[in-house]
Amino acid sequence: MDENNFLNIAKKAKEVSKKTAVLSSDIKNKALSEMAKALDSKRDFIFEANKKDLQEASLMVEKGELSQSLYNRLKLDENKMRDMIQGIIDISNLPEPIGKTLLKRELDEGLILKKISCPIGVLGIIFEARPDVISQISALALKSSNVVILKGGREAVNTNKAIMEVIHTALSKVDELPEGIITQVFTRDDVAEMLKCDKYIDLIIPRGGNSLVKFIKENTKIPVLGHADGICHLFVDKSADFNKALNIIIDSKTQYPSACNSVETLLIHKDFPNAEDLLEKLKSAGIKLISEPESWHKEYSDKILAYKFVDSVEAAIDHINTYSSGHTDGIITEDKASADRFLSAVDSAGVYHNASTRFADGFRYGFGAEVGISTNKTHARGPVGLEGLTIYKYTLEGCGQIVKDYVDGTKKFTHKDIL
Repeated sequence: MDENNFLNIAKKAKEVSKKTAVLSSDIKNKALSEMAKALDSKRDFIFEANKKDLQEASLMVEKGELSQSLYNRLKLDENKMRDMIQGIIDISNLPEPIGKTLLKRELDEGLILKKISCPIGVLGIIFEARPDVISQISALALKSSNVVILKGGREAVNTNKAIMEVIHTALSKVDELPEGIITQVFTRDDVAEMLKCDKYIDLIIPRGGNSLVKFIKENTKIPVLGHADGICHLFVDKSADFNKALNIIIDSKTQYPSACNSVETLLIHKDFPNAEDLLEKLKSAGIKLISEPESWHKEYSDKILAYKFVDSVEAAIDHINTYSSGHTDGIITEDKASADRFLSAVDSAGVYHNASTRFADGFRYGFGAEVGISTNKTHARGPVGLEGLTIYKYTLEGCGQIVKDYVDGTKKFTHKDIL
């Protein structure tokens, strides 16, 4: 696809976003219902496409062109398909995110300020593997009245095309829906052109490895929402319950090792009485333990866990704030004071007490799904669901007021919150 064609896609997306911004909840929920039904009825069609991608991807792994972790994320199974469909249903059942009054303030009698939620506009999504991303982002974008341009990795091209075909067919059944809300592009050139389109694209969301995110951030003027690394930590405090610690660590590391919310570093208080037994149990669970890693800032995406003994809660906090990617970090302790200190002092998007880091997920948070996890300190942080895809504008309703009267003291502001 040449530059002019992508430019046309971006221009059209911007035009469509003006129509999408004012869609009613009924129309959007009807479209989401059609999407869920269509994906459910076309499972076999999508699975067949995924098999083709997996066959080609396995050869790429053998040649060293694709990592094992990306291959693992590529596979669609019944569980992922079930979650895809349920995620769309859950999103349709969520409250309408657009047009909400977030603030209502009387500046003076008859002069009312409101802060109203509204869509961001046009989203550019660039992702590797994980074809289930398409349904998640499409549903969230639709519910939040945004338009989206998707670019998936070549390793999932057949699956991505199949899912998009099903979604487009479903959306075509909703006459009131403008055409072009969800578009898919396929080439590296498209990525390059997308990153130039700051006039038409309002936000870029990358979902992939560090190199992808770094490249995007360095090559666009468009705001970027996302995270580069998933360097997650767990700290076993001296008062930790042994069985809780063991189960939480095993789940955080082995339930899905290639996920960005999988734990990569284990910190253990030097006075935890069962440390050696804990480490042996972790080895028995198939986890490779490393006591002297080449770097503490490393994402293994495998059943590999770096570990270190620390002198105190403060030492654990310092280590995490130094080496964490700001994704998700947790403490395992029975001491409330230690937990409270950890929860308030660790500077990450998700900070947990006695729970697996694998809970860092929009679906598990009740968002229906997510477009990704953000470690940014902007308008959205952590799993980004509907709220993260909205922004706001201020409306002001008056009856002829002018600033001069407030400057010269003829009138005074009341600044009274109504909501």
